[in-house]
Amino acid sequence: MKAVYIHIPFCDHICSYCDFPKILSGTNYQKEYLKSLQEEINSLYKNELIKTIYIGGGTPSSLSLEDLKTLLEIVKVFKVDKDLEYTIEVNIESIDENKLKLLSNYGVNRISVGIETFNNKYLKYLNRHYEELDIYPKIELIKKYFSNINVDLMYAFPNQTLEELKEDINKFIKLNVNHISTYSLIIEPNTVLGINNVSYIDEDLDYLMYQEIINKLDNYHHYETSNFAISGYESKHNLVYWHNEKYYGFGLGASGYICDIRYTNTRSINNYLKGNYILDKHELTKEEDMGNFFMLGLRLIDGIDINEFKDRYHMAINEYKNINKLIENNKLILKNNRLFINPKYLYTANDILVELI
Repeated sequence: MKAVYIHIPFCDHICSYCDFPKILSGTNYQKEYLKSLQEEINSLYKNELIKTIYIGGGTPSSLSLEDLKTLLEIVKVFKVDKDLEYTIEVNIESIDENKLKLLSNYGVNRISVGIETFNNKYLKYLNRHYEELDIYPKIELIKKYFSNINVDLMYAFPNQTLEELKEDINKFIKLNVNHISTYSLIIEPNTVLGINNVSYIDEDLDYLMYQEIINKLDNYHHYETSNFAISGYESKHNLVYWHNEKYYGFGLGASGYICDIRYTNTRSINNYLKGNYILDKHELTKEEDMGNFFMLGLRLIDGIDINEFKDRYHMAINEYKNINKLIENNKLILKNNRLFINPKYLYTANDILVELI
């Protein structure tokens, strides 16, 4: 399966929690950037059949209508599967009916909306330029053109209470969309929050919040550690990552995985505009690829197909490092030809993966 991820580092707000420099926000770099993006795609794409396209990172909808159309024209170069999943990220403050019509006309069939929270206090904390009452009409407008919609829910804000999260979850459920992605706030060292030494909430409270999300979203299929979908609407694009499959990454700061090589693009706008796209690339050893297979695959609730592992690496899955020990400790479960994390240990999945790899 081939997938394409395109990073668009433009935003309609300056994030306090994101570590990517928003140097392109509110500048005149857009057209130059899109020209360089087209050149990168044309130089690296090898005409494979593409099954998923995801445009995000930053806010593509913050582009002007003209520049958004240019971006969509660039993407038309890909040879796509008849069942293509084509996702684009949008924000409440920058999406409008004209842009939605344009996206629909160019074959986009899935929208991901960065809502994060309904709580006006935390929207202000995230430097969002809208309030709770602005969210509902925008979601209804999106529904006029798209039936496959994801919304992002962020939690574990400093000083957030469990009751505040419960209120948020109820409001997300009332949106009646078919996919919800959840994120515990990460404080990056070089951001406003990191510089100001903002602290994480208590770990026990973070755990209770995670369990509350799982309990409240019981009508959704909890198919990945942080993702919930109405059955049949699981993100095909993200499943490419979690199944450790190959994908192109285009754009400033994007990452890709092609021909057993993982690569990362430059985060320097000057280098990118000069055509120096790739910052670092590394051909994976078998051991590294197996590590990625576990690290990504065990994020899925139903885990890893042990026969797929054997076909790919020519060894039984229980021959790998600490598998048997983790099974004996009941942290991993081997059942019906699948290896997965014991549901009661999902919150500590990262610790289990560290112990395994």
